[in-house]
Amino acid sequence: MANSRKVIEFFYDVVSPYSWLGFEVLCRYRNVWNVDVKLRPAFLAGVMQGSGNKPPGLTPNKFLYMAKDLHRLSQYFQVPLNVPSNPFEAMFEKGTLSAMRFVTALQESEVGGDKQVEQVSRELWTRIWSLDKDISQPGSVSEAAVKAGLSASDVEELLKLSTSKQIKDKLKSATQEALDHGGFGFPLLVCHVNGKAEVFFGSDRFELIAHCIGEKWVGPQPTAAKL
Repeated sequence: MANSRKVIEFFYDVVSPYSWLGFEVLCRYRNVWNVDVKLRPAFLAGVMQGSGNKPPGLTPNKFLYMAKDLHRLSQYFQVPLNVPSNPFEAMFEKGTLSAMRFVTALQESEVGGDKQVEQVSRELWTRIWSLDKDISQPGSVSEAAVKAGLSASDVEELLKLSTSKQIKDKLKSATQEALDHGGFGFPLLVCHVNGKAEVFFGSDRFELIAHCIGEKWVGPQPTAAKL
């Protein structure tokens, strides 16, 4: 039983740069660890509100630290993070509700896994947290999705689907599930081990996650390490 395959649910929102770090590391480890990764796009603002938490960007000293922290983490994790020129506008004024509804619609439509969900999520993170580009407008989301490999016609259909009650309710449901797990921010990782859910917050808990699931953590670049 100890060697049985584990499932890790990854709750995320592309508004969160720390989620991007955790996302990339988990994608690197899914073929190294004996795990199945289940991507769970959700809405961070809903989790923050539902848990009574406040974004670090609203506290001046936390925000100043976060900017320095992300620069260091970008180098350590080898993820091309750059703080947007107007982070308050990108994170709080524009937000990612439409983008996360699009990702949810894509996941609802994709058959045989989350390959496209992964690719589109990565492109959205790249736009906002590397290239300082918009992801709140339909044209911006379309550009990211096409770059990720989707056809223009598929993108058009997904944009329509993303405004439906079905998709809005699915995103709300995923957000509520994160809250039900005790979530107060993203990334939220839920490891299912021998019938029990172990919950972890943040992109800096992989050593502990490895211990929990009986695997080995060898740093953010497992293919470059000697296993």
